[in-house]
Amino acid sequence: MVFSSITFLYYFLPIVLLAYYITPDRYKNITLLAGSYIFYAAGEPKYVVLLLISTLIDYVHARVIGRYPSSGKAKAALISSIVMNLSMLLFFKYADFMIDIFNGVSGREITPLGSSLPIGISFFTFQTMSYTIDVYRGQAKVQKNPLDLAAYVALFPQLIAGPIVRYKTIAKEIETRAHSMDLFGSGVIRFILGLAKKVFIANSLGQLAVVAKTANQPSVLLYWLGALAFALQIYYDFSGYSDMAIGLGRMFGFHFQENFNYPYISKSISEFWTRWHMSLGQWFRDYVYIPLGGNRRGMVRQVKNIAIVWLLTGLWHGASWNFVLWGAFLGFFIIIEKLILSQWLTRLPKFIAHLYVLLVVLVSFVMFNNENLAGMKVYFSGMFGGDNLGFINATSLYQLSSYSITLIVALIGATPIPKILIGKWAKIMNPGQGKLLASFSLVTIFLVITGYLVDDSFNPFLYFRF
Repeated sequence: MVFSSITFLYYFLPIVLLAYYITPDRYKNITLLAGSYIFYAAGEPKYVVLLLISTLIDYVHARVIGRYPSSGKAKAALISSIVMNLSMLLFFKYADFMIDIFNGVSGREITPLGSSLPIGISFFTFQTMSYTIDVYRGQAKVQKNPLDLAAYVALFPQLIAGPIVRYKTIAKEIETRAHSMDLFGSGVIRFILGLAKKVFIANSLGQLAVVAKTANQPSVLLYWLGALAFALQIYYDFSGYSDMAIGLGRMFGFHFQENFNYPYISKSISEFWTRWHMSLGQWFRDYVYIPLGGNRRGMVRQVKNIAIVWLLTGLWHGASWNFVLWGAFLGFFIIIEKLILSQWLTRLPKFIAHLYVLLVVLVSFVMFNNENLAGMKVYFSGMFGGDNLGFINATSLYQLSSYSITLIVALIGATPIPKILIGKWAKIMNPGQGKLLASFSLVTIFLVITGYLVDDSFNPFLYFRF
């Protein structure tokens, strides 16, 4: 089940909200837990057991850590928890990848397991690991109620695609949280805006990206249009989903952290990755980069630590060589910026720095979007005119004219400009009229989205694969 579906919008969400708000406060987490398990079971019924096991692992280990703080037993429990969590992730996500590597190196032919990937396993595994680690560090209290911890792990607004919500950030709200019409209303607004980003922009640009990859008569321009379309699609797809998750969280009384902060206005790749999927970047910073030594042990060690983090970031996104290359490519630019480029980038005109970032990001997302290395080679060759490919043709002109408005809206929407304009409009608008117009606009947007979802079968969600 995805947020951008008729089933979720008109059946699941209204029923869960109704059940949640008629439930007495002391039992709300149980209702939320039941709804979250139903939500997950709608897509992966057999892997609900995996959610239970993941929760049980970290519940037991955290209780041991809490009972024997700062002791050998606590350290052993922490290591055991990490090993068990990573073992599940390695088995379900990376086993076949490692078998393929072993077969290639050894010449043997071990049959891949072919197991399906549990939806959201990368997200909820990182969340449960952060809970146990934070308890060990003394940054979070042990949750003694297993149902409350289970509600945190399975919390459906952010279960399958983030943001990666750490237990310590919502620990108080898991125990007791305030509900209000203002918070609920802001959640509805945030959800609808995220849904609009997903349905109106991401889905449309996704179709252009597919056309560019599969066109019988491609051109250099079409390949670049496809690269731009995918880079914007994945932004609107994932940031839209994050907006919906944050909005849903507010409807249930939670405050989730922001996950995107206009990454395409960045002036360096380092800045880009402090603005993109911020919860993941912060997770790797706090649980991998800093424990490795961060930047405290000299430049050579810092470069090594950055390289490790970015290889792991690439692998986190998928068990495929293109993701390893993607992580290594971005890690290379971040290292070069640390060593050389940062002082130059600050002196360049902002326009040139933005172009540098956009070019590197576009190239990186071509890697991201082509799991087949041969397909990646063909795409890059097409982008740079390989095999005497023409720059422009009738197909590329048609696609450019068909998607020009969507591309312009997407480019502008990826900047703070709309937010600034809305803020200025709100200041000059009569408050009563402004609320009425905003309400009418949101209802209209939601009804139009419904029409799109009923009529359109193209509704992919890119981050399901993670």
